[in-house]
Amino acid sequence: MQFYLLILHLFSVAVLIALVLIQQGKGADMGAAFGSGSAGSLFGASGSSNFLSKTTAIFALIFFLTSLSLTYLAFQDHSDNKALIDNSANTTSDQESKIDE
Repeated sequence: MQFYLLILHLFSVAVLIALVLIQQGKGADMGAAFGSGSAGSLFGASGSSNFLSKTTAIFALIFFLTSLSLTYLAFQDHSDNKALIDNSANTTSDQESKIDE
């Protein structure tokens, strides 16, 4: 299952990069930067979102969900291992007992 989730994750990354590069930014026209355009549209007074922005939001959601799922599965595979601090505490106590002998 982790393999298929990784494939979906990589696919969503590629599509997300492509969608972001295809879209035109809010301040794409240079006139808005120098005051000749409507300044309200530069800072978020935009109309309804189009197909590309909705698709980008869906693939961003898929990316975040697959990232969290892969992280969860990675920690489930290694749940038997002890923490590094626990291992170093045992090593220190073993060294102290050897010194006392």
